[in-house]
Parts: sequence; structure tokens; C-alpha cells
Amino acid sequence: MFLSVVVPTYNRLPILQKCLHALETQQFPNDSFVQGYEVVVVDDGSTDGTWEWLLEYARDVDYLRSFRQENQGPAAARNLGVERSIGDTIVFIDSDLVVTATFLQSHADRLAKARQRLGHDRIFTYGAVINTCNFDDPTREPYKLTDFSAAYFATGNVAISRQLLDRAGPFDTQFRQYGWEDLELGVRLKALGVRLIKCPEAAGYHWNPSFRLERLPTLIDREIQRARTGVLFYQKHPTWEVRLMIQMTWLHRVLWGVLSLGGRLNERTMAPLLQWLIDRGKSQLALEVARIFLNWYNVQAIYRAYAESGQSNPPFKVK
Repeated sequence: MFLSVVVPTYNRLPILQKCLHALETQQFPNDSFVQGYEVVVVDDGSTDGTWEWLLEYARDVDYLRSFRQENQGPAAARNLGVERSIGDTIVFIDSDLVVTATFLQSHADRLAKARQRLGHDRIFTYGAVINTCNFDDPTREPYKLTDFSAAYFATGNVAISRQLLDRAGPFDTQFRQYGWEDLELGVRLKALGVRLIKCPEAAGYHWNPSFRLERLPTLIDREIQRARTGVLFYQKHPTWEVRLMIQMTWLHRVLWGVLSLGGRLNERTMAPLLQWLIDRGKSQLALEVARIFLNWYNVQAIYRAYAESGQSNPPFKVK
């Protein structure tokens, strides 16, 4: 087994450096069946010096290969990374993920054991993603209940055979804004009968800066982007399952409408409470509280984007 780690990046140089340094220190036992690995970084048009640093860094790291494209979004960046990689097994991680020393071997072991147990190779492994705001030592963060994800194919931390990717087809480059391009590919993989295998020992620590009120406009804009790409996702796969994923249901509209008091609880009215929590060292709790109105913005934007697409009153029939 030869592993190709595909890492798209855009203006994340400080945490990208930590991400790549962690991949330098991968450990494999003497009898490992992993024949080797490469790291394929695709710079999606960064403007923060990422490309210049990659060129310098690659001089001392023989397994690193870097490519650059104009800014086209993560879907196009991952497609380029897969196209230029040489491994029979592709590992997708995000450039703000810091992994442990046994990360790659853990994915490889779980893939091999699952193939032997199930008698087929229609599988992929999904490692644990632990959110942290500890930039200096991200791997010290413990697993939390809020780190649980029920996503089927989230490319923050997965390993899958190239053959399965070839059968399912590439990431859809229509998804240029934030969100859903990986889960859309997951729908196609699921249609092929591909099975998710959890691999918690392949842990990755997803770094985000500590929550501050100044980040709220960016977070709101991200929810609006996610709503627009969510509508594209639903148009490609108009199923009840996708509607649940993107929150385009009356259940979500009522839930977040009630919790946000119809939008009255928002970034302005809740600012004093959020700042109070931040001042007491509870920035993560403040972010979870802010998700009440962030989700309300998302749901409102979904229905608005759906109407703008020329449709209204999304069907409630399960397809």
C-alpha cells in the first residue's frame, strides 16, 4: 500500500506549517505493509506567502510535492491533488489538521482489517476529528461530545482507495463556496455500496482560533455560503436525506426559529452574553451559544437561495 496524502490549502500558512511538520514524523513498524507515502499540497491561490514557503520547505522534504492553481475552491484543489498523486490509497486531510505520529499507519491497518473481515474493498476509513483552539500544542485537546460527527464522507480526515474515487467520479467543481463538496461525493460513494469504517485511532486535531465577537461577520457569511451550496447539493440529489443534511426542512426552520426567537436573538442582542463567556475563558461555549442564531441565518438563507434558483416551496415527498 502506498499512501498519497492530499492537502488543499488557502491562506493558512501558520497552521499549514504545523500540519506538514506533523506528517514529517509519521511512524511505521518494521513489518509495516505500507510501502511509503507522499504528501501532495495544492495551494489554491493563497496570497499569504504559502507558495513561496512551500517551495523552500520542499527542498528538504523529498516526499512533499506541491502544486499551485488560481483560486477555484477546495473541490478543484482536491481533484488536482488526486490527479497528480501516485498512491493507490488517497488520504484527505484539511490544511488546519495536525495529526499524531501513527496517523497514517492507523488508517492503513483499519483499511486492511476491514477488507479482510468484509471480503471486499468497498470501504473507506474515517478518522477522529478533534476541534481545538490550542495553536501551540493542538494534540493536547481531549475528545469532546461536540466533536462527534455523523457525516458519511467528510474529507477532513478520510482514507479511500483511488479505484473507488475513479468509480465515483471527481469532486464537483461547481461547489466553489464553502461547504458540501465532500458530502456530495459521499452520496455518490454510498450509491456504489461503499461502507464507512470508523478509525478513531487515526486522530486529527482541527485547529480554529479562539472565538471572538470580531469573527461573527465571517461566520455569518460562511453560513450563507453553506446555504447556497446546500441548495446546489439538493438540486443534484433531491432526496429527504440531503434535505436533512442541509437543514432544508420545516423541522429545522421551526427549531432554530423558536430557539432564536424568530431571529431576535442575534449577533447584536447576544453580544453581551457572548463577551461575558469569552471573558471567563469559555470561548468554546460562547461559540456553541452563537450557533443558535448562526443556524437561523443558515436556514433562512437556504430558503432564500432555493427561491432565487427559480423554485419555491420545496417538495416534502420522500424520494
